[in-house]
Amino acid sequence: MSMSSTVEECLRDAGVEYEVVRHPHSYTSAHTASVANIPADRLAKTIMLEDDQGYVGAVLPSTHHLRLSKLWAQTGRHLVLAKESELRSVFKDCEVGAIPAVCTAYGVQTLMDESLTTVPDVYFEAGDHEELVHLRTDQFMRLMERAEKAHFAKRGGGPPE
Repeated sequence: MSMSSTVEECLRDAGVEYEVVRHPHSYTSAHTASVANIPADRLAKTIMLEDDQGYVGAVLPSTHHLRLSKLWAQTGRHLVLAKESELRSVFKDCEVGAIPAVCTAYGVQTLMDESLTTVPDVYFEAGDHEELVHLRTDQFMRLMERAEKAHFAKRGGGPPE
């Protein structure tokens, strides 16, 4: 598989400058950063959450972990981790576990951690486990203009709080 058609269309419609970075097949964000030989703090990972109102994509650096309690306070919603098996119906042109940062292109509310604005460039999954989209941060911010910006991630590993 290659870049999802939805991601490709989103990039084209936004008119952003980007490059595609190919890498050996990987399943975790830490492994992806390693095999793609990129700084892990510049790789944006997407964690899918849900509640009775629907799905929410939380986009944060791969070096950070999600603080659910912060999201609950900021959104007023009791979001929980979504089941990957259920996401196939939303992200139809993506491989399981390779959700791109541009969830809004799929009609999904997106929250982006503001720490991603502090790095010079950003990488994110292209919809498969072998390609990343690479953009300068200003271009990434144009692409993510419909995402809500918030502080909900904390540097370091570990499970969501």
